[in-house]
Amino acid sequence: MNFSIEANPANHYKYCPRCGKPGLFNLESYSFSCCECGFQFYLNSAAAVAGIILNSNGELLLAKRGVEPFYGMYDLPGGFVDPGENAETAMIREIKEELDVEVDGLVFLGTMQNKYPFSGTVVFTLDIFFECKVSDFTSLKCRDDVMGFEFIRPQNIDFDRIGLDSIRQFLKNYFHERDY
Repeated sequence: MNFSIEANPANHYKYCPRCGKPGLFNLESYSFSCCECGFQFYLNSAAAVAGIILNSNGELLLAKRGVEPFYGMYDLPGGFVDPGENAETAMIREIKEELDVEVDGLVFLGTMQNKYPFSGTVVFTLDIFFECKVSDFTSLKCRDDVMGFEFIRPQNIDFDRIGLDSIRQFLKNYFHERDY
């Protein structure tokens, strides 16, 4: 996998978190190992959720990111799964935190891998997609890391304005499969 020099994980995992001694990062196994104390760490994918919400007119709710990465670009509501939380609970929590609406039901749609640029490095994610049923949008407002939102007809989506590759590709596939 190609990385910019700055984002290469080998440049960020240099010292053992257990003993503080220098260690080695292996880009083939995405692992850090310490020769001094034997500590081993694998850079596994973090779980993240993303919700496809359609209103009664069949328009997609896109959130405008209020934080980096991709500040000001479109995204689906969602975020990282917290420790001890399952994906469904995370999806419901994230939509409430970001948009102040209640989810009435979830349908699992699929997953997609992603490379999420954060703090100058790459965070590998496994993005988990749900179709989220929301029947009441009266409390809808921007909260948390969302600076705006828009309901857009699927055929009018400007995919170049969607920041994350996994979100862009999943939405293209989702709407293509439904003949939009």
